[in-house]
Amino acid sequence: MGMQINTNIAANNTYRNLTATQNDMSKSLEKLSSGLRINRASDDAAGLTVSEALKSQVGGLTVASRNAQDGISVVQTAEGSLSEVQSILQRVRDLAVQAGNDSNNADSRVAIKTEVTALTKELTRISDSTNFNGTKLLAGGADLSFQVGANSDASSQITVKLDSANVNTVVNALGGKDAAGAALTGAVQNKGFTVATGTATTVTIAQTAGKTPTAIVIASTDDNAAVLAKLQAGVGTDFTVTADATKAGQYNVVSKDATLTDTTANLIAVSGTGVVNGQVSSTADKALDFSTAAGAAAAIAVIDKQLATVSTARANLGASQNRFESVVKTLAVSTENLTAAGSRIRDTDMAAEMVKYTRSSILVQAGTAMLAQANQGNQGVLKLLQ
Repeated sequence: MGMQINTNIAANNTYRNLTATQNDMSKSLEKLSSGLRINRASDDAAGLTVSEALKSQVGGLTVASRNAQDGISVVQTAEGSLSEVQSILQRVRDLAVQAGNDSNNADSRVAIKTEVTALTKELTRISDSTNFNGTKLLAGGADLSFQVGANSDASSQITVKLDSANVNTVVNALGGKDAAGAALTGAVQNKGFTVATGTATTVTIAQTAGKTPTAIVIASTDDNAAVLAKLQAGVGTDFTVTADATKAGQYNVVSKDATLTDTTANLIAVSGTGVVNGQVSSTADKALDFSTAAGAAAAIAVIDKQLATVSTARANLGASQNRFESVVKTLAVSTENLTAAGSRIRDTDMAAEMVKYTRSSILVQAGTAMLAQANQGNQGVLKLLQ
């Protein structure tokens, strides 16, 4: 090679290598200072895509875990209040059992009724005041949905049903009202039907004070299948119409509820022609009556039904709480594993990167020294010019 001064090939070559080494050293410094192997997409485009997806999953699962813990808090709040509701119902039942003893005089029964009334008001207060973040839990509100996963699919959500945890229905039952709060007059369903076939009709409705209606008895002078068919069409599918085998022209309309029977001892007579409005029910719970032993016995049956309802509601909430606790544990494991997966992709191996940095640092120093030598190489031309 000839001797030139305009172009220093050795210096250019050394400078190119030094620049590349300095870039490597700069990247190593960035990774060592940030702790991240991927600081920009150019570091690892595919790895960045995967790590960002994992980062989203980890973030979502972290929030979902907090949501599940909030769900536990909601369930605990509702179930705790239901525990007191059950305690109150147990006390009311004890009072009903006490009222069933005829050793009580009228004043004693009034005192029992006074305490029951106060306890019923407390049930209403519990229903109105039990809430979580402003959402009433025991007033028959809508079901609550909890996001316990990082995605939008159904498996990431849990629904807690609050329909069975409705204390208002308990209060209504104790006060002789239906589920909607309307006062019961011995019946829930009002059935209108026509039985007149040109002759007068006598209707006997099962409705007496303090009694739950059990049947309607229709007496007609026309003893034929047409009357029977009209009766069945009139009362609907909740009741069965049969012809009385012992009394011509009499038809019994009986609830299909197996717990009710056709007991004529509790019937009163209402006569009329044309359209007759019959009131029949298999679910009417009258207001609790402690004035007689019979009324107290009936009250015990009503209270037992409500106790069973509250127990079922508490069991459902307990199952939901156990489910939330399992969710929290599952999310913790998933979060840990996904975090580890993201770390393996994105985090810097500090030991390995320090080796690279040390190598680059030495090469930079060597390259700088060699560039100085290369710059001195062409100065030999000056001796030729002397």
